[in-house]
Amino acid sequence: MTNSFIKKKLCLIVTVFLVLGMHQIARAEDINPPTLTPDRIILNVTENPSKSMAVNWRTASSVKENFAEIAIADADPRFISQAKRIEAAKEIVNIGDSVSANYFSIVFDNLVPDTKYAYRVGEGDHWSEWFHFKTAGKINEPFSFIYFGDVQVNIHAMWSRVVREAFAKAPDARLMMYAGDLINRANQNAEWGDWFEAGGFIHSMIPGFPTPGNHDHFDLTNGKNATSLYWRPQFNLPKNGPGGLEETCYFSDIQGTRFISLNSDQVEVSDEYLEKQRVWLDSVLKNNENFWTCITFHHPIYSSKGTRDNKRMRETFKPLFDKYKVDLVLQGHDHTYARGMEKIPMNGKNEKSGTMYVVSVSGPKMTDNAVEKKFWMDRSAIYMQLFQVIKVSNNKMEFKAYTATGELYDAFDLIKQKNKINKLVNKIPKGVPEKYK
Repeated sequence: MTNSFIKKKLCLIVTVFLVLGMHQIARAEDINPPTLTPDRIILNVTENPSKSMAVNWRTASSVKENFAEIAIADADPRFISQAKRIEAAKEIVNIGDSVSANYFSIVFDNLVPDTKYAYRVGEGDHWSEWFHFKTAGKINEPFSFIYFGDVQVNIHAMWSRVVREAFAKAPDARLMMYAGDLINRANQNAEWGDWFEAGGFIHSMIPGFPTPGNHDHFDLTNGKNATSLYWRPQFNLPKNGPGGLEETCYFSDIQGTRFISLNSDQVEVSDEYLEKQRVWLDSVLKNNENFWTCITFHHPIYSSKGTRDNKRMRETFKPLFDKYKVDLVLQGHDHTYARGMEKIPMNGKNEKSGTMYVVSVSGPKMTDNAVEKKFWMDRSAIYMQLFQVIKVSNNKMEFKAYTATGELYDAFDLIKQKNKINKLVNKIPKGVPEKYK
């Protein structure tokens, strides 16, 4: 054989080896196996976070049991002697290639409002570090929360900077809201691993309030679809929604604000779940003694993209938003930023409805088209990773949209007025042009 022939053969062998090796690496990364030590530790809201808090985590399936320990936080390290130990509920989930993981969950209850607690999870020689969280305070006490639009892709590399910047701006936030499409492929364990790693300890200290998007659902063989197989094992959310939509359609009351999650993907594909959510939401809004109301879901009532129109969502739920004077609606899906109050015919002229609609995006996946400027928009943006910090006080909501690098891009206040719709006070930063094309 000639030297050139031998070289070609060697090159072919090396190429095949590299391809197979790359394939095996990709498979190993996709499995993202758990260990004896807890990981993916996340706090979640309960129906009343002033008196309770939920926490989830996972371990290797060989672990027989796990616990959580909790105590009122103290600078004196001897506080751990006062910690209460609670055994966690366990669920086994197959994460691929015959590899399974334990998902553990606990709800800490009988907590004291407006109090800092320390907790850890694990067992034996395999415990997490101690984390802090603070319970919600009294009704109408000021507080802040964080809102993220779609995360979805390139999570570990590009979204991590956004969630960390948000934590720097609002370390005392009472919750972190996700308006759907937390990942790109609902049942890809590696993508969930990226999401948890990007947020790191932040997930373990500020409770999450996620609503599922279309990418957080997957198709069933019967033609229907369902929320990710990981959703309920890893998010321990309030079970106060309609049957069949548990922990995707729910509400939580925090310091005089009612936060509501709707499952808009099921609205788009199921007449049954559309009607269930309509009836449920009507009741939840009717029997609401809170001062403010904030609703989140994935598919916008008004899209910022000219090629999209979520008619089922708008025709079903907007009449309820108007009827009960919902204050703030936070959405995703369009991979742009836009916000404004819809103008409606009233008293012979166009007046604003009083509900502020916002669409935003926190991950790096962006729409290819310029925002189509529409009648309801006061401010918009394209090709911009953003996060939002909302401060709620007695009669005012202060909304600030920041870029991934921490600059203020948009801001407004909603002022609650007796027997009138909310007053909008625009506070768009001077010298910051609108980036909509």
